[in-house]
Amino acid sequence: MSQFPDLRMRRRRSSSWMRAMLTEHRLHPSDFIWPLFICEGEGEEQPIGALRGVSRWSIDRLVDQAKAARDAGIPAIALFPNTPDDKRTDAEALNPHNLICRAVKAVKDAVPDIGIMTDVALDPYTSHGHDGVLAADGSVDNDATVEILAKQAVVQAEAGADIVAPSDMMDGRIAAIRDALEEAGHASTAIMAYAAKYASAFYGPFREAVGSGDRLKGDKKGYQMNPANSTEALVEVELDIAEGADFVMVKPGLAYLDVVARLRDNFDVPIFAYMTSGEYAMIEEAAAAGAGDRDAMLMESLTAFKRAGATGILTYHALEVARKLA
Repeated sequence: MSQFPDLRMRRRRSSSWMRAMLTEHRLHPSDFIWPLFICEGEGEEQPIGALRGVSRWSIDRLVDQAKAARDAGIPAIALFPNTPDDKRTDAEALNPHNLICRAVKAVKDAVPDIGIMTDVALDPYTSHGHDGVLAADGSVDNDATVEILAKQAVVQAEAGADIVAPSDMMDGRIAAIRDALEEAGHASTAIMAYAAKYASAFYGPFREAVGSGDRLKGDKKGYQMNPANSTEALVEVELDIAEGADFVMVKPGLAYLDVVARLRDNFDVPIFAYMTSGEYAMIEEAAAAGAGDRDAMLMESLTAFKRAGATGILTYHALEVARKLA
């Protein structure tokens, strides 16, 4: 390789057109999945205190958001319900007329050309805030939970979900869901596995958004991954792929870009990363405090996902950024 002064790396950065020509990683609206929160009611927009600029939407208003996403070139939205207190039961997760199923049907009727991803987990429905059924000793019963999750995935697929996304981290749930979908005639419904989901401190605002935060008894360290581990993520992903996952996800995203990179080096599958609510809030609150240029911090952070090897990004900034890119 040539050495200085024959090789001057700054020549490659000397003009805006040169920098543009040599850019290695680019963002595009099709890189994004936009998470949206749903609430009961009509004409409702409920701002979420811990998530500056993010709201819950009633189904009629959700349809408008889906249209905006489609028009901006975003391929899919991810839906998360805030289930009313009086319906926080395991049975509600299997109700074909529950909030998430009604929302899916409404969006599919109004905006059939946008993809819909739904959350397969029980924490939006339990009174205790955990992602599954509790055993007598207070731990989450893996196998009993998996049985319900498989049924929940079928209910969501029948409502029109294109991708079901198990976020619970129970062992064996991908195989159970894949088998249940096939048996129910939903062979075309894809599974995005939250394959490497960590017991993170960055989920607080999300739990407020779906109404599970104050309910949580204890923590989720018994089933979500240890933040100190990365090799374990390789095992989790390999298992989920073998069980029938079409795509895998790393969550959180920004704090775990090394995990995204390791997965990209080891697996030739679509890998998604979730810029979690806490990571979103860090950017928004830092900008509000004058710690930096908001747009520059945002674009740099999102580009880091692509640089690490992510196929796509779940981010609450999706609509705003897609419009800017367009």
